[in-house]
Amino acid sequence: MLKNRASVKDILGLFFRHIRPYRLLTISIFLSILVGQTFVMFQPWASKRFFDLLTQTSPQDASLLPALLWTVGLLFLLQGGRWLFFQGAGLLNNRFQTQIMADLERNAFAYLLQHSYGFFSNAFSGSLVRKIRRLSRSFEDLSDTVEWSFLPVIVTVIGAVLGLGLRSPLLAVCAGAWIVLFTTASYFFSRWKLRYDERRAETDSEVTATLADAVTNHTNILVFTGREEERRRFSNVTEQYRRLQVFTWDLSTANEAFQWGMAILLETVVLLLAVRLWIQGEITIGDIALFQGYLYAIFERTWDLGRAIRRTYEALADASEMTATLKIPHEIQDAKTAKDLKVKGGAISFQDVAFNYHQTREILRQFNLEIKPGEKVAVVGSSGAGKSTLVKLLFRFYDADGGKILIDGQNVARVSQDSLRSQMALVSQEPILFHRTLLDNIRYGRPDASETEIIRAAQKAHCHEFIEALPEKYETHVGERGIKLSGGERQRVAIARAILKDAPILILDEATSSLDSKSEQLIQDALTELMKKKTVLVIAHRLSTILKMDRIVVMDQGHVVDQGTHRELLQRGGLYKTLWDIQVGGFLGGIKEAEEEKVK
Repeated sequence: MLKNRASVKDILGLFFRHIRPYRLLTISIFLSILVGQTFVMFQPWASKRFFDLLTQTSPQDASLLPALLWTVGLLFLLQGGRWLFFQGAGLLNNRFQTQIMADLERNAFAYLLQHSYGFFSNAFSGSLVRKIRRLSRSFEDLSDTVEWSFLPVIVTVIGAVLGLGLRSPLLAVCAGAWIVLFTTASYFFSRWKLRYDERRAETDSEVTATLADAVTNHTNILVFTGREEERRRFSNVTEQYRRLQVFTWDLSTANEAFQWGMAILLETVVLLLAVRLWIQGEITIGDIALFQGYLYAIFERTWDLGRAIRRTYEALADASEMTATLKIPHEIQDAKTAKDLKVKGGAISFQDVAFNYHQTREILRQFNLEIKPGEKVAVVGSSGAGKSTLVKLLFRFYDADGGKILIDGQNVARVSQDSLRSQMALVSQEPILFHRTLLDNIRYGRPDASETEIIRAAQKAHCHEFIEALPEKYETHVGERGIKLSGGERQRVAIARAILKDAPILILDEATSSLDSKSEQLIQDALTELMKKKTVLVIAHRLSTILKMDRIVVMDQGHVVDQGTHRELLQRGGLYKTLWDIQVGGFLGGIKEAEEEKVK
């Protein structure tokens, strides 16, 4: 799992960059909320007038009835103004937040897709998915907090202090001091609590990663009877998350108790002072209603402010991991002067190539190999010799540590990655399909292909027959990673995809390894047709699959140790003959032992 952190500045900078295109919408929302809250701050004055009118007359005196009705109408207009502007802000906000959230997810997804093969090899896919979704949700939480908590509290604090000051400067000072103390305490408490919120967010990602890892490896769990072990592992990580959640929630509860106590203290002090001023004849009953109205507004907004500050830091903690991930530079990048790869013949040249996966694990050392245009070359060798590494370097999944790789004289590190990969088709040893229809999976080789072309490619790959036997035929969904298909079926679909792509360079990384003998024979015929007029590089473990290659290259410990045709290599002896004898002799020896056992 990637362990990264981002500063508050990084997170806010990311959000502001996404808000900038919607400045007018943002300003409209802010103004609507500010105006709506301003209507709220005039309501205590209308209430004061209402109660003062009531105390100045008896129920039988109708002379003040018009003034009372006018005051009620004023209260209605103030409430209506608040409702109108708040509803307008809500409608605008519905469009604002959903658009920004979608932009965040799209941009984060696009940035992740540009990362290298190595990046995804070191990250849990489920955790990355969780981080992207949590990033957009954190923006929603932060946006809600700013709009519906911070903006109204600014108007409330200013309006309440000014309103109280007009009737009693002493009460205004008390309220102002209380607000400063309350806000300062909430701020520093939330800052202190942030470290635990970040730890909670990281543990939440770990829970998701553990769950995704287990679900992806469900077959291994069944085969190795690992259900209890996986339950224990998942139970441990969820228990760790639960304890952090309880701890952070307990902190929030304690803080809320402190805030309630402060609110009770302020209300008690204000009411005692108000009673004293009323006894002295300095204020009216309406003034007490005014004070209560402003106290209620202060409590409502500052109480919400405490929660808002906590939600802000929780949202920042949730956004931290993905923001940090977005700061990781792409390991494999196009050169500034990169041009599109132009393939005419398809010649491939590895010149003094060196590559290490880790500083202590050297794979290729001064590796050299020339493949002529249209030549069919197979690479064989013991496990760990570096065969599959050649494919990764050719596709530029990794950059070579030394030397260079050329295609028709063009350095692969100097051309755009998309143009490079568009000129090569790959059928890997373990093909992975999208959880989409068979039609979609084959069409992925060439998105603009017609259905007729897709079916023709499927027929050449000998997967059309089993597809037509399915109830939904080409509209059949294959399941996550193609799990609903057998290994041989997945392989044939992958070959159909490569046939449809029809790239000038074809790379087969043990493309028939998952096929039974009958299917392999059919696929070999299709591959023979597919390989015509193409440069072909075959990575092979089963030596029986490469007998018809123009040339066989033997690798050992990152070097080419021999090359030639199958017959030439057998005649010379060496590593190739050893590998051949092990495979063929082992197979025949196994048959002989089985027959002897049957005789017994």
